[in-house]
Amino acid sequence: MFLDLDGHGRAYEQLARALKRAILEGRVGTGSKLPATRELSIELGLSRNTVLTAYELLCAEGLAHARTGSGTYVNDVAPPSPAGRGAEVVKPQSRYAARARKLGPPVMGLKRPGIRFDLQYGEPMVNLPLVNRWRSELSGAAMRTAIQYPPAQGVVALRQAVSDYVARRRGVATNADDVLIVSGMQQAIALVSRVLLDEGDTVVVEEPHYLAASRSLQAHGARVIHVPVDDQGLVVQALPRRAPGFIFTTPSHQFPLGCVMSLARRKELLQYAADHRSWIFEDDYDAEFRYDSRPIPALRSLDLHNRVIYVGTFSKALFPSLRLAYIVCPPGLQADLVNAKRLHDLGCSAIDQTAMATFMESGRFETHLRKAIVELRKRRACLLDGIARHAGDAIEVLDSRAGMHAVGWLPRLNFDELERLIEFSARRGLGLHPIHRYYRQPPPQPGLLLGFAGLSVLQLNAATRLLGACLRDF
Repeated sequence: MFLDLDGHGRAYEQLARALKRAILEGRVGTGSKLPATRELSIELGLSRNTVLTAYELLCAEGLAHARTGSGTYVNDVAPPSPAGRGAEVVKPQSRYAARARKLGPPVMGLKRPGIRFDLQYGEPMVNLPLVNRWRSELSGAAMRTAIQYPPAQGVVALRQAVSDYVARRRGVATNADDVLIVSGMQQAIALVSRVLLDEGDTVVVEEPHYLAASRSLQAHGARVIHVPVDDQGLVVQALPRRAPGFIFTTPSHQFPLGCVMSLARRKELLQYAADHRSWIFEDDYDAEFRYDSRPIPALRSLDLHNRVIYVGTFSKALFPSLRLAYIVCPPGLQADLVNAKRLHDLGCSAIDQTAMATFMESGRFETHLRKAIVELRKRRACLLDGIARHAGDAIEVLDSRAGMHAVGWLPRLNFDELERLIEFSARRGLGLHPIHRYYRQPPPQPGLLLGFAGLSVLQLNAATRLLGACLRDF
């Protein structure tokens, strides 16, 4: 126990004052047991009688009480609140902090009380057998994993499993040496930004766009240029003449609109990157989930000039709390990206990586994916059918036949009415989420981002009925 004796007066008085400060400052909590007198006397080099006398003073002041045969415990004492403490406003201590403060609160992950059915995008699919399987994998991995620091680039077994997976499922020819394991998509964005950008450098993002990506780039100091998306994907003709630091794109399932970048547009984008010596950040966040066709090959699979930084994640396929993703590095950036990861955190959890590697090597990961696709197809169909039956005349669904969400446009409402509808629905227990927050400038009409992965078929039936009722009553 850290106690700073002030050197004034007798030893027991100094000790009593030090203990009192610790209690009033909250460093020793209410109900906590103070160290045994013999232990504290040895630790501080004081006599036991000195410690006993200090404890008696605390009890006399009502700060503690003694229990016969048990020890001395701290009473419930409200610490003083000095004027202004906790309310002091400190100006940003760095340019990064100043930029980050201006970005505002996050738009995902916020839970409202009283919501029974939340159509939030990004909610994981509840799968108790998967959770139990993962617990077993973690337990086994903990027994097999070395206690030393893991390789900063990632555990070799997982890098090899990822390499095999993206070659088989996404058409990306690579090897384990090209793969870097990171703790989620956000860290991938941060590491790529550190390696490719200086403050003031230009980055292109899609419009509309993945808001967490643009905010990370802005906090880093990048000058973000928004380039529009049409039904063929990113409009390459709208890219700047001067090469940006990199282009952030979601070609296999544009977020949030859901369109797929056409083959002609992909070739056009790759040619732009080759001609301008620019980089492409390919966010392949949920390409595993397609419901009417085979998975579309990744943009990286067409790249003949090694300009694509391919990034995949396990957050959608398994669960967001796992915090594991991977970068397939272009050869020219591999060493810099690995070094950035090493300097940032020395590497991801070796136990989690080992568990994930075993899960993939055993074939259980792809078995899970096949089952998840079947279940998500049912949930998607339930959402679309429920909207058609209960709200079809009020909502125009833009369905991408992929991913974990659909977009519903509301041509009869304006944006103020949409906000009132969201509040009205929340009071009835339905969570609705507008799509215009993912736009720099509002779209021509209001709409909703309708996530379906986090609710069962029965819950989606109830949610769409409630949605229709809210629209009618509103």
